[in-house]
Amino acid sequence: MAQQLRAIRTRGAILNAAAEVFAQHGYHGASIAQILDKAQVTRGALYFHFASKEQLVQGIFAQQVTEQGYPPRTYKLQELVDEAMALACRLPQEIMLRAGAKLAMEPQLQELTDGGPWKAWALRFASMVFAAKEHGEVYPHVVPEELGRFLVSSWVGAQIVSEVTSEWEDLEERISSIFAYTLPSVAMPAIFAQLDFGPDRGTRVLAEMRAADAAALVAEPAS
Repeated sequence: MAQQLRAIRTRGAILNAAAEVFAQHGYHGASIAQILDKAQVTRGALYFHFASKEQLVQGIFAQQVTEQGYPPRTYKLQELVDEAMALACRLPQEIMLRAGAKLAMEPQLQELTDGGPWKAWALRFASMVFAAKEHGEVYPHVVPEELGRFLVSSWVGAQIVSEVTSEWEDLEERISSIFAYTLPSVAMPAIFAQLDFGPDRGTRVLAEMRAADAAALVAEPAS
């Protein structure tokens, strides 16, 4: 058990180090030597977990779309908004997401990872739109797959502009604007009136999750 925990910690340290190096230098500018120096592990330890730079990229992309335990909402569209807004809040703070965003801009890595995180997010959003449609929250003309791709394209475009112009300081505001102009043509009027997509929505959702985690720890019986 102790050996397994060490292996998990080592793999995590390598992946975090790779994320830092890729985020700073990009795929081609990053070297294994830089990652080894950042992770403070041996070359053998790195290659035990990741056989190549390509596998490191795959490991980083695998971390982009994960189950974060977002709170369930009355409306499925609100759950979609919450995930998108929380992602906008998290990206400037989390090196793994920043590395994924940078690597996703490398055209040659798209084939390596079957479309990278963009395709995974498009599928994620499409599944949530499909659930919303089954609950009667969106207009009949809405095609989940098309809306999923559109939202990801809009999100990525906003992220790129926000990084260049403000180092992501206005990213949440930009994503909020996407929903403000998109949702009226997607959501049924009675549903739209109850959706919360304010610029600080992601911050509030993440704070709610942290409070729930803290309460769960307090409620755990002492061992």
